[in-house]
Amino acid sequence: MTLIKSISGVRGIIDSDDTLGLTNIEIQKCVSQFVSSICINNHVKQFKIAIGRDGRVSGPRILNFIADCLVSYGVDVLNLDLTTTPSVQLAIISEKCLGGIMISASHNPAEWNGLKLLNKKGEFLSKKDGLEVFNYQSLIQKNIHSKGSVAKLDYLTHHIQSILDLVDVNINAIKTRKLRIVVDGINSSGGVYVPYLLSKFSVDVIKINCVPDGNFAHNPEPLPKNLVQLSNAVKENKADLGIAVDPDVDRLVIVCEDGSFFGEEYTIVAITKYILSRYSNTNVVSNLSTTMAVKDIANEFNAKHYESAVGEVNVVELMKQKKAIIGGEGSGGVIFALSHYGRDALVGLALFLSYLSINNTSVTKIRSFLPNYYMIKEKIRLTKNSKSNFNEFMQTQIIFCQNNNLNYVTIDGIKMYYKCGGWAHIRNSNTEPLIRLIIESKTKERALAIKQTIINDINDFLK
Repeated sequence: MTLIKSISGVRGIIDSDDTLGLTNIEIQKCVSQFVSSICINNHVKQFKIAIGRDGRVSGPRILNFIADCLVSYGVDVLNLDLTTTPSVQLAIISEKCLGGIMISASHNPAEWNGLKLLNKKGEFLSKKDGLEVFNYQSLIQKNIHSKGSVAKLDYLTHHIQSILDLVDVNINAIKTRKLRIVVDGINSSGGVYVPYLLSKFSVDVIKINCVPDGNFAHNPEPLPKNLVQLSNAVKENKADLGIAVDPDVDRLVIVCEDGSFFGEEYTIVAITKYILSRYSNTNVVSNLSTTMAVKDIANEFNAKHYESAVGEVNVVELMKQKKAIIGGEGSGGVIFALSHYGRDALVGLALFLSYLSINNTSVTKIRSFLPNYYMIKEKIRLTKNSKSNFNEFMQTQIIFCQNNNLNYVTIDGIKMYYKCGGWAHIRNSNTEPLIRLIIESKTKERALAIKQTIINDINDFLK
């Protein structure tokens, strides 16, 4: 049964017998390690941790179990219950917590769940800090003399108000457009949070899959093949656009008014264009697997573009280093520093609607104004019997680049830049037992040719 620990936290499949995967034993160990690290690094014994969950069926049980664990260690608990990952991030800051735990497996299928660990800045743990937490052996013991307390807080209105207060969110322009929007909330917390935000813009909201009971109507990863119902609903209702989010609402995907897909890669591209049109002295950060269209937009506005390793924490660290107020990932993750340092589909949505409304245009028109590339995303699953050694495979690719005078970087797997202007990024997944392969080029034909070459190399190596 799968259990994965990484900079994304802990994820695993929920076993009905609680003997494999993400078991109570694993959860308690992770919580005790996290609490121990906070005690030691902050030199405190009494403190507060924010916790929340997405809509997964296993969420309430795990939330209550974690709350009981924290209380037994003498930790005060701020329980946000059904919420979003960015909401927990914001609550940590505003409520002066020393950390947070979001119970979510993000885009993974319904049988998964996980723990996303957040520091006192409301940000994901760095690789160094994450390894430190998971390596703790001297763990905190239950406090029989002084238990912690539990306070409940519905953070919905707090989060939405923080978005409405952003100067770059043009409430009047959006209201004037009188938009009709279809929302697919994947029967998780997005089914509550997204419609509530849109209500503040006087949007005519059409809900599908917005009952937060965790019974996902389709695979929760917001990809075109999983959003056919949304696409059809947009056309049937003659809506201005459709909105899809993942279960914990940190990824934003848009469907155009004609039912076509705006493209998850292009969420960050469009919002980067909007922000750079308003701020002349900032830089842009995206991860290695994100479309080069972000760089094109940066060049258009004479801004500098930087690439980080995959993972929200890596984008955030580079954004701070390079003083970038906008950054994100091609999976639909938007990070707007003037709100907070975390991917936030709700912030992204408000900024996108502002851009759409100020320009008084359609979603398809906005898409047509953006650079166009062809991208391929592949998953190569690994088995226990596989003889693969990813580092050895990387060496073969490095030699290939050196022999052919190609530029490459190895901060996260390997990314190879081809002379045709295309690129390929090969890396181990942080969240699943597989290799991720991302390829992008100006033409479909060239992208497919690159893919075939790499797949052949991988297959040869796995023999």
